[in-house]
Amino acid sequence: GHLLQAMVGLGHEVVASAPDRLQYVSDALKEIEVTYEQVFFQRTGTDPLADVKAVFDFWRFFSEVRPDIVLLYTIKPVIYGSLAAKFAGVPDIFSMITGAGYVFGDCSPKQRYIRIAIEPLYRQALEYNKKVFFQNPDDRDLFLRRRLISDPEQCVLINGSGVDIDYFEKTPVSRDKISFLLVARLIGEKGIYEYAEAARRLKQLYPEVTFRLLGPFDSNPTSIHPAKIEQWQSEGIIEYLGETRDVRPYMAQCSVFVLPSYREGTPRTVLEAMAIGRAIVTTDAPGCRETVVEGINGYLVPVRDVDSLARALERFIKDPELIQQMGKESRRIAVEKYDVRKVNRVILETMDLC
Repeated sequence: GHLLQAMVGLGHEVVASAPDRLQYVSDALKEIEVTYEQVFFQRTGTDPLADVKAVFDFWRFFSEVRPDIVLLYTIKPVIYGSLAAKFAGVPDIFSMITGAGYVFGDCSPKQRYIRIAIEPLYRQALEYNKKVFFQNPDDRDLFLRRRLISDPEQCVLINGSGVDIDYFEKTPVSRDKISFLLVARLIGEKGIYEYAEAARRLKQLYPEVTFRLLGPFDSNPTSIHPAKIEQWQSEGIIEYLGETRDVRPYMAQCSVFVLPSYREGTPRTVLEAMAIGRAIVTTDAPGCRETVVEGINGYLVPVRDVDSLARALERFIKDPELIQQMGKESRRIAVEKYDVRKVNRVILETMDLC
């Protein structure tokens, strides 16, 4: 939203598109003078026919709008949108890699199959891009190592998508009962199973501590079934808060923010929690490790390591003063490094829009 608004403020005509027709999104875009147009593609799934149709619809859309510049993000728009934009004669194409995603995760047979199929498409699509933005150095190095991008000069490293440090203003941490919060789409790769198991162990020792979970169910292949969430709730180890458009009240109520993700671009929820002044426990994984200075604003734990996760959370229970100290440092880092205005300035300058 801030990036689109900045583009409009610089005098550019901006059209945003996505596969969903959500009225509240369309209304919000209209308020900042951005036109919304729906494009049709399946965000998840591997149906080749559906993906061919997606390329055609992107091409139709670009042919009608006739943009001077396109900026694409998430895997299918980056690949199919780049190809379609080239076919439609769009002069300047840019993409943003917001995380390597499911296909570059653990090497299950399905993931290997998809990766083999998708890497040639990535190479061809990104060849048509003027610049490609990466939200962490690990993803940039991965794309270069696997020759998905041939020229390192094509890569631009940014600090995630940034965070609005005014909207997510610093809020005091309650010194009453300690609570942990995880905010994410309900998929396995966010480390939700590990979070639940760590909660199970710690609740036996510290029954007064709460472990909360906020986020929507998802169609991802590793999505968590609602029955599993209900089971955790009935066991008394997890409080599921549903989903929301505004995470601030829930983050304000937590003591420490937790995201044991397997891989990210740069997790927006972590940046939001840092901005309001919360200590962070996340994984020593691409995208996540950049947000934490170990022992300063939180702790990094190995991916899928429940023991390490439980020990990191227990440190805050045993020494609550860390919550205040590290939360203050999180806010400082968010302001210095992740202010959305600083991030957007890099994007706009790279795209020659300011």
